[in-house]
Amino acid sequence: MPEIICRRLDEQMPSEDGEVGERVLVDRIWPESMRRPHGAPFDEWLREVAPSVELQRWYGHNPHQFREFRRRYLTELGDQRHKYAAARLRGLAEDRGLTLLTAAQDVDHSHTAVLAEWLTEPRSHDERRPDAAPAKPGRTAPGFRPPGHRAAGSAAVADLNAGALAFVMGTGIVSTALYVNGAGTASAVLLWVALAGFAVLVPAYGWRLLRRRERFVADLLGPRAFAFLTLAISSNVLAARFVPDGHTAVAGAFLAFGTLAWVVLDYGIPLALITTLKRGPSLDQVNGTWFLWAVGSESVAVAAASLARVTPGHVLPVLAVVCWAAGLMQYLLTAALVLARLLARPVRPEGLMTSVWIFMGAAAIAVLAGVRLIALPPGSTMLSSPLIIGSSVVLWSFSSWLIPLLLALGVWRHALRRIPLRYELGWWNLVFPVGMYAVTTHELGRATATSWMTSVGRWEVWIAAGFWAVVFAGMAAATLRPRPATGHGPAGAG
Repeated sequence: MPEIICRRLDEQMPSEDGEVGERVLVDRIWPESMRRPHGAPFDEWLREVAPSVELQRWYGHNPHQFREFRRRYLTELGDQRHKYAAARLRGLAEDRGLTLLTAAQDVDHSHTAVLAEWLTEPRSHDERRPDAAPAKPGRTAPGFRPPGHRAAGSAAVADLNAGALAFVMGTGIVSTALYVNGAGTASAVLLWVALAGFAVLVPAYGWRLLRRRERFVADLLGPRAFAFLTLAISSNVLAARFVPDGHTAVAGAFLAFGTLAWVVLDYGIPLALITTLKRGPSLDQVNGTWFLWAVGSESVAVAAASLARVTPGHVLPVLAVVCWAAGLMQYLLTAALVLARLLARPVRPEGLMTSVWIFMGAAAIAVLAGVRLIALPPGSTMLSSPLIIGSSVVLWSFSSWLIPLLLALGVWRHALRRIPLRYELGWWNLVFPVGMYAVTTHELGRATATSWMTSVGRWEVWIAAGFWAVVFAGMAAATLRPRPATGHGPAGAG
């Protein structure tokens, strides 16, 4: 089944988070907010696929007439006027996936939802009865939801963003940062918030896999597949956080779960991407979430090395050093791909998302893993301490160099190109690197007896905590703000 999502044109700018294939405007009239086609935030305009003027005038966007409107529009999609445009959309959906855009305020009761339902229907349009009831949530296109809280909740889980556990990652690492800074109460509060998020989101992932398998697999074969590694990373972040509290059994359980998820996803995602034929042939599919491949390996290294300091045995130290080394290689390979994408292909300001900050975060967590390794007994890591410390200093320097570049890109996106600052799930992809960099700076300074670095790390911890509070407040405001449901937007998924 082709992957198709629906979006309101002015509600969510194009971004890496939740983006699917070609972006096609399917309204008959050019949006009043856009003065000229040049630079429009979509790839194509297919006005011929929209409902006829007569049908649109009769409907008048009245939700009470949506069922009849749907029946009439499905009939129109089979006539000669819509035949070419509909075939064009089917081809785009099957090749690369499709994002249908509309200026309508209520996407769920617009022609876009009907069109997406029709395109994802496995039978041909000739076999589809226009008077049939809308398909059940698992079969309809994203954006079409029957009324009712239960159906809305079911659709929210079905639309769950693959990287939703970035919230737990960001909260968990800021909790760790506050702990090393001596703010025990605040750290404990954030730890409980992270645990609550983990307890809610992990079952939601499982429910989506069991009940919405087709959508789950479509995400797993898409350019955002590496976002699924947040499942392993969040568990390992929590494992490392529990160790200093003395809860070694709990930390071991989280590490076991995180390691198992890492093994399955660290191999499964590259295998799925390599063997599938349904992907774009260019570098355009490469995005910042690919760095989670390296972050996943380093998260195992951090958690295993942390637990190895308080438990006997040789398994955990070996696991830590192997994952640390594997993560370094994955980071170098991914950095080459992402830099090639950014430097060799045009980048629209709308498409430059916060996940690019994982570039810095992936280097920072490798430093933290190195610091944890040198704290282990001599001879247990198979590598010399000077080698690990030297590599860690190089990586910390590079992650520090990246921060001004990433800030400059943010200024270009929001100040110069005037992309509005709105909450979306991708902001947690920024919280995690900021928190990780603060912990890394503090811990590397302590490991190398560099007092100025430890002092800077303490200030960075409070910056990370403040940023977490801002993003969390934005998430709460976005959740409580009344607005019509619009399908697959990342903010809604969060």
